[in-house]
Amino acid sequence: MGDMRTVGAHRCAPAMECPSIGFYQTTINGSVPVESEGHRRIFRAHSGAPLHFLLALSLFGCGPREKVTRVAVALPLTGDIAALGQGLKRACVLALEDANAQAKYKGFKVEIALFDDRSDPREAVSVANRIVSDPSVVAVVGHFNSGCSIPASQVYAKAHLPMISPAASNPKLTLQQLEPGWIWPRNVFRVNTTDDVQGPYAADFALKNLKVRRASIVHDKTAYGQGVAEEFRKRLESSGGVVVSFDGINVADKDFNALLTRIQEEKPQILYWGGDYAGGGLVVRQARDAGITVPVILSEANFDPEYLRVAGPAAEGTYITFLGAPASLLPSAQAFVRRYAERYPNDELKAYDHWGYEAMSILLDLIHDVGPDREKILAALPKIKHEGVLGVTRFDEKGDTLNKTITIYQIKNGKFEPIK
Repeated sequence: MGDMRTVGAHRCAPAMECPSIGFYQTTINGSVPVESEGHRRIFRAHSGAPLHFLLALSLFGCGPREKVTRVAVALPLTGDIAALGQGLKRACVLALEDANAQAKYKGFKVEIALFDDRSDPREAVSVANRIVSDPSVVAVVGHFNSGCSIPASQVYAKAHLPMISPAASNPKLTLQQLEPGWIWPRNVFRVNTTDDVQGPYAADFALKNLKVRRASIVHDKTAYGQGVAEEFRKRLESSGGVVVSFDGINVADKDFNALLTRIQEEKPQILYWGGDYAGGGLVVRQARDAGITVPVILSEANFDPEYLRVAGPAAEGTYITFLGAPASLLPSAQAFVRRYAERYPNDELKAYDHWGYEAMSILLDLIHDVGPDREKILAALPKIKHEGVLGVTRFDEKGDTLNKTITIYQIKNGKFEPIK
């Protein structure tokens, strides 16, 4: 199955089934580790062992072949929001390392099968088809984007493969399982709050706290961005507010000055952005340049230092809703925060990383409790009461978490400050 590798670097002996934490994945052109059809490589995540020891182990210390069980992790590892996907990947690896430190698995080992969906729905479907074709994969953590998660979830459902998203927030992801045309098992779950909670929360904040009624709404035309923007619009209008404009943009266009000039002429009292930081930072910066000085609220995919870097000084004073609470504010997540900093001293803890850790931990616990079997994991997921970094996680009949917390932040002195 190719070579044993550390991340895009050291070439070692041919991969053998050695007792270690596995990290099963592929590499494109020997650089960024991603899934590529027909070209598979292995690298393994080890904690604390020096490289020369690992090389010796791979060459001389291997015993009989063990059974391998895999959890697929499908995320945007390249592209505009790769920083978020890479953070989630690190969290999933950490969860596996922590599980193996407890010696949970007897008679088999667990590996992570890593796939890059590039935030592209078509690529996500292609990735999903490759994942379900591997009988050793018993569950999926992913995807990040709603636009990727929704079509990919149907591929997994046909294969009876359980999926937990650590971030996708469009309500349709789980609601589709209640539709008459859904003839497969209910296999889709998520640990994060949804946009039908986030959008209304932002609208209520605009009306009640900011005391504004006239809104211009801009979104990025994705299932996530447009979905949360529509939820904001519905609540605002039903509560007596007025939407003076509702526009979708292609973030790749980069220049939105014509649109923002028109919005400025419509005299909104607030600007709402639905989408991630790649577009949100540009829209905010260009809005301020266009003379739009009204408050701005952005959806949760802007809760990341990358937003501050893209928007620059224009980020100051803007508001961002966040699904749930960040790890730094959760008493149940403090051990995770410390462990993450120890394991990844050179990497920032990203906004979704504790969700990725929780999603992976839930699946790893079930692999231990019911065995490495798709059907058994699928049957057990609706009944779980998991105590972890998010507190207690349980799912409703759709597969949504029962945790409905929203936190709102304002950028003050270049930092995210919680205000509600």
